[in-house]
Amino acid sequence: MTASWASGGFVPGVNGEREPTSPGVLDGLRLAVKDLIDVAGAPTGAGNPDWAASHAVPDADAACVARLRAAGACVVGKTLTDELAFSLEGENAFYGTPRHPVDEGRLPGGSSSGSAAAVAWGDADIALGTDTGGSVRVPASFCGVAAMRPTHGRVSLQGVVPFAPSFDTVGWFARDVPTLRAVGHVLLGSDPAAVRPALRLCVALDALALADADVRQALLDWAAQAGVSAPREAFAGAWQPWGAAYSALQGHEIADQLGPWIRRQRPNFGAAIAPRFEQAMALDASLRPHWQAWRKAAARALVDRIGPDEAWLVPAAPCVALRRAADGDERSRFYTQALALGAIAGHAGLPQIVLPLTRAQGLPVGVSFIAAPGQDERLLDLALALSTSGSSL
Repeated sequence: MTASWASGGFVPGVNGEREPTSPGVLDGLRLAVKDLIDVAGAPTGAGNPDWAASHAVPDADAACVARLRAAGACVVGKTLTDELAFSLEGENAFYGTPRHPVDEGRLPGGSSSGSAAAVAWGDADIALGTDTGGSVRVPASFCGVAAMRPTHGRVSLQGVVPFAPSFDTVGWFARDVPTLRAVGHVLLGSDPAAVRPALRLCVALDALALADADVRQALLDWAAQAGVSAPREAFAGAWQPWGAAYSALQGHEIADQLGPWIRRQRPNFGAAIAPRFEQAMALDASLRPHWQAWRKAAARALVDRIGPDEAWLVPAAPCVALRRAADGDERSRFYTQALALGAIAGHAGLPQIVLPLTRAQGLPVGVSFIAAPGQDERLLDLALALSTSGSSL
């Protein structure tokens, strides 16, 4: 990629440019691809030089890349990711930090940092990311772009570096909602012309209570203006177990998926990332069944509460974009809140959409809705309806 591109979101020295394989509904759109997702003939570095050096260059596109290229999209590059997706901040000790589109003293959010920044700066029209605990949703909210995390399992993970497979999804970003919807129908393999009943809009008040006061107020003000008032409860009790269960189960799956490589290669990780992998590798396996049972019960109860015909307003991130200079206490508080919020959709495999419809402190705040599993297309329809109703930045 050329140094003149504004976002700073592309992997340096990697030629990831690829033409479409056929014309289609995405003709002319520039696609950026997170560096956990294979593009044929380009290294998949996963944000870590030792991973790049120890893995062969893929000879085929990931399934999600192949679908978009077959629909007319042109790949313009591989985008930066936090190392092996193990962060929500958007920093990378080896390759740098993409530029925030509003305030360069802020972080873009991660781990799909480069993809969000590339779209926000206009260096790409659409971008692919991955989302396990918020890695599409957080940077979308921080950077002020539209994005989608699909129902778990609806978009193929073939050709994607695994992290925590029972939570992993491929998500996407777009310059506007009609484009987000078009990409979604390509990836989901669904008919954009199909007529679907509208979702009823509700507010998960307990989830909003977990956000910082300015973000919570911005979302409540938006909801009031949009006439969204039906109260709901996402956690239906204490919120802390949602994050604790997520952290434990994610950690065990990381140890399963990446542990053999870490033990074999003894890779060099950045100072902020290394302790996270050490903690994941040291988890007590005897506690895993407890959290698996907790997750199964909590997910079932949440799906029963949300039903098939509702969309619940929840924060995509608990705060506006973190300051680059944020100290350890501020980052720790962010993580505690963000992982619990991200785990609402994560534990139950729910789809979640993020729209740049409000602000706090002059910075973007994503208006985000979750829905029941499989209601992805109805969320995309909802996004389109909101984008054409005059509710925008």
